[in-house]
Amino acid sequence: MSNTMFSVSGLEAGYGQSKVINGISMEVGRQEIVAVMGRNGMGKTTLFKTLMGIIPAMSGEVKVDGRSLDGMEPFSRVRNGIAYVPQGRMIFSNMTVLENIQTGLPSGFQGNQVPDDIYALFPVLHEMRSRKGGNLSGGQQQQLAIARALVTGPKVLLLDEPTEGIQPSIIKDIAKTLKEIRQLKGLTIIVSEQVLSFTMEIADRFFVIDKGRFVYQDVRANVDESIISKYLSV
Repeated sequence: MSNTMFSVSGLEAGYGQSKVINGISMEVGRQEIVAVMGRNGMGKTTLFKTLMGIIPAMSGEVKVDGRSLDGMEPFSRVRNGIAYVPQGRMIFSNMTVLENIQTGLPSGFQGNQVPDDIYALFPVLHEMRSRKGGNLSGGQQQQLAIARALVTGPKVLLLDEPTEGIQPSIIKDIAKTLKEIRQLKGLTIIVSEQVLSFTMEIADRFFVIDKGRFVYQDVRANVDESIISKYLSV
């Protein structure tokens, strides 16, 4: 069995004629946490949407656990092991916490029961399960979005800017939770982010994206924070 859980080779994507992602390749191991860092407008969200099949790739290939996802719609990619927490979290604000989580459950799943391990990871969601999603704080909404992604039973979790609009104390909690999720569920996690202190706490490896290309990559032990900071500052 190969140690690679997720691989991208020669990926190109964009909107209409304008190319945003320019030949990106990466391999991510089982249970590895990888950070894709870059400023706004450098291609992070476009990359994640392409990995998810929301934007069709112009060329290149994406594989989960050795299986090609070429031509698959987003729902098929979910069935093949990718879960996605979009930027801005996109929870249903008029639905309860419980109903939000249930939207992620595979159809016909044990009477729509939320697995206990989800509430064990996010006790606050159990306490607030009958509250409307729109009444949660930013940090709680982020936990809800991650919980909804996890009930699909993924192998790979994509998180787009999870710390956006969240206060620093809660960012620490999210870092801790992601490490727990990796350990308990054996997940591969790919995070797009601009907050270096957060990614230094969780990531095993770093990629920096600039104008749709990876311009720097290294393992955490060797990471040059000044190089990454330079690409993050305008």
